[in-house]
Amino acid sequence: MPNLPISSPHPVGFSNPVTIKASAALPAAGAWDTPTIHAVAGAGSIVLSLTYTRGAAGGAFDFQVQTSIYAVAANVPAGAGEWANEAIYAPGAVVAGVDTTSLVQREFERYTSQAAAAETFTFGPIELGHVIERLRVTARESGVVGTPGTLAIVAELYT
Repeated sequence: MPNLPISSPHPVGFSNPVTIKASAALPAAGAWDTPTIHAVAGAGSIVLSLTYTRGAAGGAFDFQVQTSIYAVAANVPAGAGEWANEAIYAPGAVVAGVDTTSLVQREFERYTSQAAAAETFTFGPIELGHVIERLRVTARESGVVGTPGTLAIVAELYT
């Protein structure tokens, strides 16, 4: 992370590295865990380092990055959502003289283990555009849900 001058009008609200999810077993029965909320004000992007140790052969997990443009829940307007799920976008076909319909849906990722030992991989960078105030990552066992694996997520934020 680059050093920001002390006179910066918008100091960052984070210090690297950030433990997004302390190493622990995922919930049983494929339930999504309860994520920890992290302040990321001032960050332009984030890179996640995920370490998964399967609980049984065939182990896999899902994760979803969720962001909030609100510093606190009290700032959320009536009827608006506090947390936004990441999205995937597929552009439609372009045809002359016809409007194009593109598709956008909420998204989550799935990782399937290759071996019994702990496996670490990098995800990102994810652009935050200096407008995201808070971030959380929720996860669940999606392989052998009766024998959940262990997951740890550590991040580096960049200005």
